[in-house]
Amino acid sequence: MTDTPVLDVQNLNVRFDTPKGIFHAVKDVSFTMGREKLAIVGESGSGKTQTGRAILGLTQGHITADRMAFHGTSLLGLSPSDWREIRGRRIAMVMQDPKYSLNPVMSIGDQLIEAGQRLFEQRGAGSISPRQRALEMLEAVKIRDPLRVFNAWPHELSGGMGQRAMIAMMLMAEPELLIADEPTSALDVTVRLQVLAILDDLVKTRNMGLIFISHDLNLVRTFADRVLIMYGGRVVEERPAQDLYNASHPYTRGLLACAPEVERPTKRLATLTRDPAWADAPQPAGAAR
Repeated sequence: MTDTPVLDVQNLNVRFDTPKGIFHAVKDVSFTMGREKLAIVGESGSGKTQTGRAILGLTQGHITADRMAFHGTSLLGLSPSDWREIRGRRIAMVMQDPKYSLNPVMSIGDQLIEAGQRLFEQRGAGSISPRQRALEMLEAVKIRDPLRVFNAWPHELSGGMGQRAMIAMMLMAEPELLIADEPTSALDVTVRLQVLAILDDLVKTRNMGLIFISHDLNLVRTFADRVLIMYGGRVVEERPAQDLYNASHPYTRGLLACAPEVERPTKRLATLTRDPAWADAPQPAGAAR
């Protein structure tokens, strides 16, 4: 990780007003990251997606933090014009399911061009054409026939192809940080590995930072550099991905025990027993390094 972090988040909180009172979705989450692959994992409702959306100001909840800075620029209280300079342009987010995230009444090519419009305006007429740029991005995500996909409608694409188109769309503006929210959850194993290889290659070749949000501990163990484990809105543990099997928190160990593994077959999978106190414990020291 570089001396100056790409992203610095300190004591991030996200709250929602509900008919039953205030729901605290994210509680005092802190972390810093450089140009690396940082995974955030946990069960549904653990706060991982809301953490990612809060970074981009996309949540409908009330966001507070001691600090939330991107390359030293605070992301708190930005004006709409300031957000337009950052959101999509410098920080991009790949949503969970292309079936619901792609615009069904626009061709894939038009959506890619729209995503890169701000960059095209800044570079001027002498730069590469929007159409050529879109075709290059489709090639970058290993689509064999980019012109066909460029002219296609979202309903004509498979799940894996749609996910690649979503990633290509986010790359149109050449972001420095990419947030991928469950980008492989709806894909079969073969396509999932292909998408992960694409993301890994993009981080290396484009020097990006990647926040990878997932349920799958076994997947992030082999893909990410570091892992934040969330429960009840809090970070309960932070580990180097390769050291995940040495996790000390009972929640992390319980999640690992519940997942079947080819290398470590068991006759009966464990059942996770949760302790409500985990959701109220402070974030462990060292997780925000």
